[in-house]
Amino acid sequence: MDWSSHFHHRIHILRGIVLFLFLVPVFIQECGASDSNSNYLIGLGSYDITGPAADVNMMGYANLNQTASGLHFRLRARAFIVAEPEGKRVVFVNLDACMASQLVTIKVFERLNARYGGLYTEQNVAISGIHTHAGPGGYLQYVVYIVTSLGFVRQSFDVIVDGIEKSIIQAHENLRPGTIFINKGELLDAGVNRSPSAYLNNPSEERNKYNYNVDKEMTLLKFVDDEWGPVGSFNWFATHGTSMSRTNSLISGDNKGAAARFMEDWYKQKQFSEGAGNPRRVSNIIPDLHDTHDQLLGLAASYQASGGRPVRRSLSAARRVRSSFREGDRPKFVSAFCQTNCGDVSPNVLGTFCIDTGLPCDFNHSTCNGKNELCYGRGPGYPDEFESTRLIGDRQFRKAVELFDSATEQLKGRIDYRHTYLDFSQIEVTVPSSGGGTQVVKTCPAAMGFAFAAGTTDGPGAFDFKQGDDQGNLFWRLVRDFLKTPGQEQVDCQHPKPILLDTGEMKLPYPWAPSVLPIQILRIGQLVILSVPGEFTTMSGRRLRDAVQTVLTSGGSGEFGSNIHIVIAGLTNTYSQYVTTFEEYQIQRYEGASTLYGPHTLSAYIQEFKRLASALLGGQDISPGPPPPDLLSKQISLLPPVVMDATPINIKFGDVSSDIPQNSTFRKGDLVTVVFWSACPRNDLMTEGTFALVEALGNDKQTWSPAYDDDDFCLRFKWSRPSNLSTYSHATIEWRIPETATPGIYRITHFGAAKSLFGSIRHFTGSSTAFVVT
Repeated sequence: MDWSSHFHHRIHILRGIVLFLFLVPVFIQECGASDSNSNYLIGLGSYDITGPAADVNMMGYANLNQTASGLHFRLRARAFIVAEPEGKRVVFVNLDACMASQLVTIKVFERLNARYGGLYTEQNVAISGIHTHAGPGGYLQYVVYIVTSLGFVRQSFDVIVDGIEKSIIQAHENLRPGTIFINKGELLDAGVNRSPSAYLNNPSEERNKYNYNVDKEMTLLKFVDDEWGPVGSFNWFATHGTSMSRTNSLISGDNKGAAARFMEDWYKQKQFSEGAGNPRRVSNIIPDLHDTHDQLLGLAASYQASGGRPVRRSLSAARRVRSSFREGDRPKFVSAFCQTNCGDVSPNVLGTFCIDTGLPCDFNHSTCNGKNELCYGRGPGYPDEFESTRLIGDRQFRKAVELFDSATEQLKGRIDYRHTYLDFSQIEVTVPSSGGGTQVVKTCPAAMGFAFAAGTTDGPGAFDFKQGDDQGNLFWRLVRDFLKTPGQEQVDCQHPKPILLDTGEMKLPYPWAPSVLPIQILRIGQLVILSVPGEFTTMSGRRLRDAVQTVLTSGGSGEFGSNIHIVIAGLTNTYSQYVTTFEEYQIQRYEGASTLYGPHTLSAYIQEFKRLASALLGGQDISPGPPPPDLLSKQISLLPPVVMDATPINIKFGDVSSDIPQNSTFRKGDLVTVVFWSACPRNDLMTEGTFALVEALGNDKQTWSPAYDDDDFCLRFKWSRPSNLSTYSHATIEWRIPETATPGIYRITHFGAAKSLFGSIRHFTGSSTAFVVT
């Protein structure tokens, strides 16, 4: 090397050293910025919690005649975990169920403790229900909530506990560096106030602060993995899960469950259109339909009904459209539509009308000529409850997509939590007195008023009960006294509620209602989640949020500013019915009659949540409070077991009973129906599997690919038996062909499980004759 080149070589080295010294601090700074952008570990999970699709009473309407007999679409537990890399973590689980259950919560924590030690406990885990009224009941532990399900239903209970645990396990195993964004926006056409006369009893100066008599704001979290990008979203919005009526018998997640299904499928399709992953649907069954229609019919005719045949249980899970949680190393997108202060919010947005005259119902009592049973709310798809469910779900879904796509505010800051148990039967509360100053009042043992039995305009009750009844009547008082006569102290404490059921003082064969309840605060940066074990009305929720916000923003070192976000997670960790304002309680509509612990219930919640918020702000511990009882060993079940299943001579399980006519052609929007000889769905819940499947013939004209299953809105699985004691049963599968269906050749397949007289379970399947969709 000559001197000149040697010199230039040294110059290059010196330049490199200078450049390196210049870039190192920049690199370190950028790394630090990157670390601050993903200051959390995030993980999401989802698991099937669909309960028994036969014989079990639905939870929500307390209608003895509303027993499950099939599936609209499946129910799921969806979970997120957010953790500081070397610090605290919180878990939120959203259930496609009517509400959380204290007994479920207790058993979930026992399992989590056995698996993870003290990592996930009642302190930092919240389990919340969406309040669908179309899920199997029997999974709560207090008598009043399991009367209509003929007591405790172990199958309902187990599948929920299993699903919650598995969703948390998935979320835990998926923990990776990521970012959380938060966004808010108004959704105006998905909820109306179903008790406006009670709302109007709130002070006018308070009502004047708000544009609407229900909360219209949706709050959404967007979870973004540092490597994979968006992996999920959770949002909170207030509207009841009562788009499906009190006569529906198909298991359904109602409007919020539908919205979650729509959004998860939307993101899957979005990934595919952007070149990531496989399409959610069979998108190219017969390319360009080169064959003529006659040729397609001829090909379809070569596939006759298969006849029933035995299979392994795993085939149902393997054939379903959403067959696994992960795709390679990437977790599937999880979207949850959570419940908040929905107590007086109905999805039946067209108003309430008398079914005999078509006229609007009475404003104060929601009656028609004095009869409560004739007044019903109408959803946007009236008279089709499935269409109403789709529309309210679609409206929430579209708002969530809008917020998801435009979310820019990042959650930053500490993760923390506070939790305590309280005996709500005897909380002393300091409230303003009418003459100025303050006074100490108390909550009461739980009791339900006469208007509780009137139901709501979403699902009215029976007999001669009506909302707004603050007197009661002699006949029902006599019936009440046969069960338990309330003492004068209880009558005075609950006033002006006329007591129909003194549930808090009814202890046989075990407690009828809870007295010990959990309250909880979860913090993720500037987001604060208030976990409440009931249904707060619109104004109750507003007062609670405002009270907590005042504590958090007026104290401490100013870590909470004007950008604090507070959401209420309703029906969380256990269930204790409704919470109205003091003023709404005086009107004694359904919500007031169902406010268990008397007129000062909301004041007690506000007082105790302010205490939790102060402890959170000051970094102080809080007393755990009295633990709730574990009543599993005391549960009584009167639901008869499945004795056996049978078919007529020369008929096999899975055989087609009513087939599609040969050479059939259907168009988009048509309804395709097939009936199979089947067995009781209680024999196997087909967890993470399917009872029903639409299959499409592949390009090779030999292979059948799954296109739609019983988790799809367009496919319904209906089960029936000729009589209650019959061993024969049928499965009717209905496919409403969606506009997005690809033209081609299809067939319908059924999976089931039959029980023999000696108790063995045999799985089976069968398929219909093939048909053409154009």
